Amino acid sequence: MTAVEAYELTTQGGATDFARLIDACESFGPYCLIGGLAVNVYVEPVYTLDADIVVIASSLSPLTEHLRGQGFRMETHPHSVNVYPPGSELRIQFTIDERYQAFLARSAPAEVLGKPVRVACVEDVTRGKLWAYGDRQRRLSKRKKDELDLIRLAEAHPELKALYPAELREQIDRG
Repeated sequence: MTAVEAYELTTQGGATDFARLIDACESFGPYCLIGGLAVNVYVEPVYTLDADIVVIASSLSPLTEHLRGQGFRMETHPHSVNVYPPGSELRIQFTIDERYQAFLARSAPAEVLGKPVRVACVEDVTRGKLWAYGDRQRRLSKRKKDELDLIRLAEAHPELKALYPAELREQIDRG
């Protein structure tokens, strides 16, 4: 069984819905993948149900309306618009944090779940994870997942540690 087949099975259609999502993103302008699936492009992958994406700000509303027309359910939160495909376990989160807009220009092509996509560069994926890790309003379990992603990134790309706060660098160096 391939990774795509396993993901499709465990998410009840998440790989298919991910492909539909990316097709929609491509038709509405610049976008790139951020978050855990993007981390998986640069390090040994781990399982995630989340697809975190940044799109050019002017495209978010028409894109989410298009997805709503395709049966996707929407929830708006202070820092994101969350989108849920019907019948699938895939959780899509469009960030509305303006800091991520700069990631679009530095994104690069990659393959995720068998689909060609735009992915934030490794430095930007790391920056996004650092922002999330440092957000004390996030649940501890989410921050710990971000911490683990940052550790995984530093192990594969030691040069990224220069971006990390001192306590995280020290923890990684103690190994």
